[in-house]
Amino acid sequence: MSFTIFFRVSSLFLIPTIAQEEGFISAVISSKGLDFTKDLLIEKAVSSIIPLQLPQIEKSVKIPLLGQTGDSGIALVASGATANLSMDWQYSYTTWLFEVSDNGAALYSGMEVGVTLALKDQQGTLKLSVLDCGCYVKDISIKLDGGASWLYQGLVDAFGGQIVSAVEENISKKVREGIMKLDSLLQSLPKQIKLDDIAALNVTLVDNPVLSNSSIEFQINGLFTAPIDDSVSCLDHKGLLDPLPFNVPAKMVEISLHEYVFISVSLVFFNANYMRWIINKIPDQSLLNTAGWRFIVPQLYKQYPNEDMDLNVTISSPPIIKVVNNGIDITVYSDVTIDVVDADEVIPVVCISMQIHASCSPEILRNKLAGIVKLNDFTTSLKWSKIGTLHMPLVQAVLSTVLKTVVVPYVNLWLWKGLPLPLPHGFTLQNSETFSTNSRLTIYSDVTFTER
Repeated sequence: MSFTIFFRVSSLFLIPTIAQEEGFISAVISSKGLDFTKDLLIEKAVSSIIPLQLPQIEKSVKIPLLGQTGDSGIALVASGATANLSMDWQYSYTTWLFEVSDNGAALYSGMEVGVTLALKDQQGTLKLSVLDCGCYVKDISIKLDGGASWLYQGLVDAFGGQIVSAVEENISKKVREGIMKLDSLLQSLPKQIKLDDIAALNVTLVDNPVLSNSSIEFQINGLFTAPIDDSVSCLDHKGLLDPLPFNVPAKMVEISLHEYVFISVSLVFFNANYMRWIINKIPDQSLLNTAGWRFIVPQLYKQYPNEDMDLNVTISSPPIIKVVNNGIDITVYSDVTIDVVDADEVIPVVCISMQIHASCSPEILRNKLAGIVKLNDFTTSLKWSKIGTLHMPLVQAVLSTVLKTVVVPYVNLWLWKGLPLPLPHGFTLQNSETFSTNSRLTIYSDVTFTER
């Protein structure tokens, strides 16, 4: 069977498969996205085929004058399901009575090119193969413009079948070569996208792509790990991707991230001991001297008068992250140790436990998922003290200032760097919208393509 011209990446060309396992990130290409991809592939396929050089064609027939054509070159331009072709030719014949020579000519052909593709998961990468590929030239006519064309029109007509076969064979070959190059590119794509030296996103496929009447869905592992860690997650993630309970915008792609994706990146940084900070500079630097605490914790100033201080902030357990309606909720348990810096000696004097509740509003920054954290509330309790009992409401007021002016801005600066999203090279999200519900964050977006 034949299809519309070049690489129609749509349900007509893909082999249906049934997913057996779900990933933590789901990427869905809608019918709008398939049309965009099809048009892009057509453009790239046509540009790679033009010009198409066919082998020299020779043929002899029994007519009064004998001759042969020169090398034939064919230029191809795709427009819908047709192709315009041009051919250079020349002819000469000489006898003792007269000489005949001519050149030129043009021909037009209706043509269809079809390719049937299969997409499969091969050890975590996408394997692209050609199941069927063909080129069919519906009609071909050759018109000669020279004055003596009536003498050898029969000769050129005899070339029609060979020209058709050459066009069909060579275009099919070019299409297959293009698919092989694309498959080689897919096989070379990395299985991890590094966030930094600490964490990387696992972008291996967990199953074959899934075909529906109007979309293609890919299930991706989607968890962050240490860059050298290729281990498979043991988290239970069955039934994560239930249909959304509201009307969604008509976009090219849909990328759905389960809350485990965010939990995994926080877990990587926690295990790498990166969730701890020494705070020794704040906007109100007087609060990092015992003199600034003389009315808040008098005994601190009494024991260590006019000594510098720092705050040792340590996250005591991995943050609890929940994707809820309209955002992401975060609960953090941390310890804040107040240190007195006496010459070269650091003396821990007080440890305060904090339970922090915050919310995050996700935003799309090009091809990354960024966010802004807002402090909702927090509570404090005294864990231990070397300077006696503390008046905790006053201490909590000071820590509130530190959280709002130092910790939250620092976290937002890191979050604004963004988490990578699993997009092929050259594609950029555009006009994106985000929705969060039922333990997952979903991004609906159009895409653009720019070769770099």
